[in-house]
Formats: sequence, structure tokens, C-alpha cells
Amino acid sequence: MKRQRACYVVLVVVISVFTIVLFGYAEAGGEKPSSYMPSVIDESFQSVMTRMSAEKPEIMNRHTALLEERYDLSDKPLEGVSMSRGKAIQAGVRVKLPDGVTWEELADMTPDQIKEKGVFPGGFMPLPFPNHPEGGMLFPQHMIDEILLQEERDLTRFDLDYDLPEHFLPEFPPAIFLTTRTDLGDVSQGKVVTIMNYFELFNGLLNPKQIEGVRLLVTPFPQQQFNATEDRRTALPSQGVTCFDCHVNGHTNATTHLVGDIRPQEFRRRIDTPSLRGVNVQRLFGSQRALKSIEDFTEFEQRAAYFDGDHLMAAKKGVNVLERGSQVHFMAEFQSILDFPPAPKLNIYGELDPEKATESELAGQALFFGKARCDVCHPAPYYTDNTMHNLQVERFFEPRMINGQMASADGPIKTFPLRGIKDSPPYMHDGRLLTLADTVEFFNIIQGLKLTEQEKADLVAFMLVL
Repeated sequence: MKRQRACYVVLVVVISVFTIVLFGYAEAGGEKPSSYMPSVIDESFQSVMTRMSAEKPEIMNRHTALLEERYDLSDKPLEGVSMSRGKAIQAGVRVKLPDGVTWEELADMTPDQIKEKGVFPGGFMPLPFPNHPEGGMLFPQHMIDEILLQEERDLTRFDLDYDLPEHFLPEFPPAIFLTTRTDLGDVSQGKVVTIMNYFELFNGLLNPKQIEGVRLLVTPFPQQQFNATEDRRTALPSQGVTCFDCHVNGHTNATTHLVGDIRPQEFRRRIDTPSLRGVNVQRLFGSQRALKSIEDFTEFEQRAAYFDGDHLMAAKKGVNVLERGSQVHFMAEFQSILDFPPAPKLNIYGELDPEKATESELAGQALFFGKARCDVCHPAPYYTDNTMHNLQVERFFEPRMINGQMASADGPIKTFPLRGIKDSPPYMHDGRLLTLADTVEFFNIIQGLKLTEQEKADLVAFMLVL
């Protein structure tokens, strides 16, 4: 009895000490971070929607102010060149320089000097999500409108609006090119492929497995923000989202969300949806996950990425568990015949035909494979080395919190193909660069290239014909 009493006393003391420590930590303002999102929501849905809707104007105004501080957001089309279906391409450098410094002066500084003086342009810094602590899939308004029109499925979030102006986004709807029928050119018929029209568009053009793959790619399934639970971000319960809601027509509409692989939340990175064109020549999938096949990527997306990388949320909200041998394979089979757009000035080696190219384009090609060293990561013919590289952009700035995101090291990032690059703005994995001219200025600083103004223009001219 004495031994039991002693054990009881010790247990009470341990519990008391633990409670004191726990409450003391909480009272001191500390909140131990968790890798998991809360699965049980104490606040009612109506209360959440009312509160977040009221907070939305301030959040969007703060983010818009950041964009306007970083970029020239005006509509300035580039003359004489367009995307595959005719949309204008934006011209010029849009990243704003810090006061008192020019691009030439910046290019002459070392990374340490730029960091010490605090003159690294804001537009070269990581781009936060409009509400970074919240995250989630966020769709451009024209995509929301089209899906609502065709399917009566609403991709509107009550807490946030998409942030980048439409003239900086890919054309809508984008063209569809197939490796199996290059003779047909664009097979989209100018339509957004959905569950309502996929069969009439592709019956007789694809084999049965590919058609079934398309059906699954345009079928909505629950996702973290679009579902039927009380912690959704839609006014009404939602059927969910489709693969092609982001990768519209097998390309991209620049839908954005946060990478699911990183914790805590402030270190997660914004993602600009990449194009699915040319996945048949790629060997890595995901900006940093380095998944080894399009099948792996397809299955991972719906099992985990749809739910911000939290498999517990997937179980709560209705995960779509795909069958590998048929469904995943069929989806991958269609994705694997999505082609890059035609590039009539390139020969069979992916290089310029001298008889078709301009002087500026040829000069840009020489720079690309020479002084600018672009081909180290982006070799012809598809302009990717199918590996990952770390640009170490953090050399140029002190880590800092920017609208809820900790701007710090990005780490290694997949080398995405540059074929058809003019159709895929904005640029970089998080969309921080709005134009091809911005990307040239960015790499001129990052690589220490010291390019002249004419050399920069020639590089842009070359990338426009890839």
C-alpha cells in the first residue's frame, strides 16, 4: 500500500509539473508548431466565412501593395509576337529597382555587396501567396467563370481573390498539341476541356485508354479548400477540383497554391502551376519532390498534394484513391502525348535554322550556348537537363518575413523545359518574374554575366522562338 501511495504521489507530481510547464509555455505566448492541420474545427462554418470574408479586403490590399511596390503591372504588349493562339506577350523588364541604383551598377556588384547594401530588387525575392498563412488552391477569375458556365461548379473562394493581372498569364483557353497527331496542330477547337465536352472533342482522335485518362483528369474530386466539410473555403459544399482546373487543356492557367512538402507554414513556397506540355521528355516531376514518373506525380497529387501534404486531411475530406494499373496509367498515357507548341524556326536538333532566324535571334542563340551559359541547365533540343539546380539566391539578401512568408533559401529546383516558354508566363517556380525580360535580368545578376542591353534583348528574342 505504501508503495502504491508513493507511486500515486509521484504520478500526481509529474502531471502537475507537466501542466505547469505546458500552461506556462502557452501563457508566455509560445505555441508549439505542428506538422498537422487541425482536424476538428471548433468555430462554426458560418462564423469562419463571415470572419474571413471581412478580413479579405485588408489581406488583398496588403498583397496588392506588395505587388505594386515590386513590379510595373501595366499592360505593355510586345509587338510582332504572340502566344500560340494569339494572346499578346508582355514586353520589358517589370521588376522595379531600389532607389539610387541602376541595372548596370547592380550587375557590377558582388552578391555580398548587394546583400550589405540591401539593394536586391524586391521582384527577385520569393513571391508570397496572397495570404501565405492560409494558402490553398487559388484560381484566376476567367477559369472560375468558365467552369461555372460549363459545369455550374464554383471555384470561387470567399476569403481570397487571384492576384496577378490577366495580361501576365497564359492565354485562355490554351492550345492542345499532341505528339501522336502533329499533323493536326491545335486540337482544342478553342475550348476549355471539361467533363461536359471531353468526349466529343477526343472521341475518334485518342485511343480508349487515353479518353478514359482525360475523363479522370476533368473529373472533380475533393481538395483541401474545395470539399463538403466545415473547413472548406467555398460558400457552398463543393464537389472539388480537377487536374485540368490548374493544368487547363494540359497546359497551365497559372493557378497558384503552396508546396505541400515543407513545414512550418511560413517556409512553404508559392507554386506557379507548370505546363504539362512535353512531360514525355521529362524525367523529374514536382519543383522539388523529384518524383520519377508522371504516374508517381499523378497519384501523389490526388493522394496528398490536393490536401496540402496532409494525409489525415485527405481521409477526412474524401481522398480519391486511384488504382495504379488502370486509372493512374490511363491518366499518365494522355499526359504523355501532350506536345510542345510548334517552333518552325528550329531544326531537328532544336537549334535555329539560319535561313529562317533573324540576326538578333541568332545572336541570342550564340549567347544562350556561350557567354550566358543557359545551356548548362537548359540544353537543346528540349532545353532541360532533367535534373535540379540550386541558384543560391539567398546569397543576395538577408532572410526576412514578407507578408507571412519567410524569404530564405529555395534549395534545389527542377530545371523546367524552355520549349514553348513564351506561352507560360509568369516565370520561376513561384511566378516571381512576370516577363522573359525579367528572367534575363534575374540571371544576369544571379550568374554575374554582365550582359549588355543588346545581349539581353537578343536572349529574349531567342527564347521567344523556342
